[in-house]
Amino acid sequence: MYGVKKIMLSDSTSPNLILLKLKNKINFATMKILTVIGARPQFIKAAAVSRAIAATNNLEEIIVHTGQHFDENMSKVFFDELNIPIPTYNLDINSVGHGAMTGRMLEKIEELLLKEKPDLLMVYGDTNSTLAGALAAAKLHIPVAHVEAGLRSFNMQMPEEVNRILTDRISNLLFCPTTDAINNLEKEGFSNFDCMIIKTGDVMYDAARYYQPRATQPTDEIPEKFILTTIHRAENTDQSERLKAIFDALQEIAKDIPVVLPLHPRTRNILAKSGLDKSLKNIFFIPPVGYLQMIWLLQNCEMVMTDSGGLQKEAYFFEKPCITLRDQTEWTELTRAGVNHLGGADKEMIIKAFKHFKGSKTVFPKELYGDGKASEKITKSIVDYLKSI
Repeated sequence: MYGVKKIMLSDSTSPNLILLKLKNKINFATMKILTVIGARPQFIKAAAVSRAIAATNNLEEIIVHTGQHFDENMSKVFFDELNIPIPTYNLDINSVGHGAMTGRMLEKIEELLLKEKPDLLMVYGDTNSTLAGALAAAKLHIPVAHVEAGLRSFNMQMPEEVNRILTDRISNLLFCPTTDAINNLEKEGFSNFDCMIIKTGDVMYDAARYYQPRATQPTDEIPEKFILTTIHRAENTDQSERLKAIFDALQEIAKDIPVVLPLHPRTRNILAKSGLDKSLKNIFFIPPVGYLQMIWLLQNCEMVMTDSGGLQKEAYFFEKPCITLRDQTEWTELTRAGVNHLGGADKEMIIKAFKHFKGSKTVFPKELYGDGKASEKITKSIVDYLKSI
């Protein structure tokens, strides 16, 4: 695997010297990682880990962008502003259903694995790109490392839940951001499987710490005080009753404090078709923002309301109360700590959570997601693992 040349034994060569030479050959051999990413949150996570890989001797990373997020403001801008290495390959697979998307990604990633022959494949999170990459590698007996392993919403109606469960099962290195994630894997019997479960902390915390000084304001038209809101999940946007209930709650809350909503293109189209966008007051729609702009919004908002998984954690990083516009969350430690309340798509529950956070001081426990060095721990674990096999 490491390209170690055979060392011939002669009368003048001691066994100890042979072992030393062999060790040196392994230490200086280049180990190749093929990283598969495709969605905006994965770009942020990859930015942190790719920096750690680049700083590690004898590691080479090949980045494959599946194209799952392809809009200029949802994809390219992230590579530009976060200084993520330009992907070696862009598969440009998007705008098709889950089955077709995953199947096409699986086919193309398998071709790249056969061509590049990496020592390990790394995937992030819970997207179709994640599952396709892991499955392609597993079938070729290439070790798989899964960053953000062990997360569970316990809602099998979510495509992400299916993706993360299946990816965990075929991964060799399971990098867990929290103790809850490790507990989930142990309950599912992973301690009996041929894999390594490692608590690393959260790479998104690494990214938030690193990029915070570079935060930029997205537009001059942001109110002095505001609530940051994002809505994009199909469970909300594709069900008119849920979408209306959420915006009814936002409209009520906006009478008290303005709402700033960076609007996903898909959600904007749905709102326009429903006519909801014309009846809303004190809700400031802005275009999708880059990560540095999102950090600025997080730093300056009063509260967060979102159906995003990543933004729930980022609200915690910046000590902002969060109302999750979903019926479940993977980040159970946040709800347990009282810094995140589930509002679902229930108008009254959302307003109740808003009044709770507005009327009380929220205390944020420390280091729920590690110490900001998850990327280094992941990289070291990969090196140790590859040297051991």
